[in-house]
Amino acid sequence: MNRVFYVGVSAALFAAFAFSLNFVVPFIIGDYSTFDFALVRHVVSALVGLYILFSEKRVMRHLTLRNCLQAIWLAFVGYVGYFLTVTGAAIFAGPVIAPAFLGLVPIVLMVIGNQRQGSMPWRFLMMPLALVLVGLVLVNGPAFTTEGLNSVQSLWIGVPLSLAAVGLWVWFALANQAALAARPEMPSGVWSALILVGGGVLMLAFYPVGAAMDLFQLPTLGFGWSAAGSLYVWGVSLAMLATVGGVWAWNVASRSLPVALAAQLIISETAFGVIGGLVVHARWATPIEVAGVVVLIAGVILSVRIFYDRQFASGKTLLAQE
Repeated sequence: MNRVFYVGVSAALFAAFAFSLNFVVPFIIGDYSTFDFALVRHVVSALVGLYILFSEKRVMRHLTLRNCLQAIWLAFVGYVGYFLTVTGAAIFAGPVIAPAFLGLVPIVLMVIGNQRQGSMPWRFLMMPLALVLVGLVLVNGPAFTTEGLNSVQSLWIGVPLSLAAVGLWVWFALANQAALAARPEMPSGVWSALILVGGGVLMLAFYPVGAAMDLFQLPTLGFGWSAAGSLYVWGVSLAMLATVGGVWAWNVASRSLPVALAAQLIISETAFGVIGGLVVHARWATPIEVAGVVVLIAGVILSVRIFYDRQFASGKTLLAQE
C-alpha cells in the first residue's frame, strides 16, 4: 500500500478513536461539569502547543499575524464553538439524541468534500455511503424510542443546537484543510500547536463568563488536588490523547487524503464511541448495536478499498487540496 495513503488512513482512524473519547467524559469527572473538564483539557493542550512551538526549529517565520488569527478562528469554530453547541444540545435534546445528530457530520462532510474536490465519481461512493447510513440508523435508532425521548427537555432548542454543531464541525474540517493546503511549507505539528494554543486562550477568556453563569463547578467544589484530582488526571490524559493527538492526527489525514475519504474514516468515531460506552456501562452490546457497528466498519473498509484502487493502484497522485 502506498505510504502516503497508509499514513493518512492510520491518522484518520487514530483521530476518530481520539475524538470518540469525548463520549465517556460525563462518566469520569464526578460532580464537576463538562465545562470544568473542557477548561482543564484546553489549557493543558495549549501548554503542550506552546512547548511544540518553542521547541520547533525555525518556527518564528510561521508565527505571522495572519497565521495566528486564522488558527484562533479555527479553534473557535472547531473546538470552543463546537463544544458549546454540543453541550447545549446534550442538555436540551438529551445525551442520546444529540450524538445521533452528530453522526450526520461525516455524511455531510463526505458529500460536500467530494462535490468540491471531485476526488471520486459518485457511483463508486453510493455503496459505502449506504452502508454508513444504515449503520448510523442501527446504532442511533434507540435514541428515538420512548425511553430515549424521556431525557429530552426541549427539542425546539436541542435540535437546532445539534444542527449548529454539525455545521461548525463541517465548516472547521473544510476550512482547516484549505488552510493547510495554503501553507504547504508549514509543518503539521506547528499548525496543530497554533490551534491548540488558540483553543486554550479562548477557553480562558470564556471562563469569567461561564463562571458568572454557574457553568463551572471548580469555584464551588474547589481547585485543590484532594477535591479535583480526578478531574485533573482525566483532563490531562484526554488533553494529551484526544485533543493533542486528535488534532495532530486529523491534520496529517487532511494533508494525505481527500475530504471524502477522511470523512468516511471519521465515521469510525461512532463505532469507537459505542464500544467505549459499553465499557463504561459494563454491559454487552445488543444485537442491533452489534449489527450497526459491523455495518459501519464494512462501509469504512469498502471506502478505503475503493479509494486505494481508484487513486493509488492506478498510479494516480492523491492530493488533499482544492
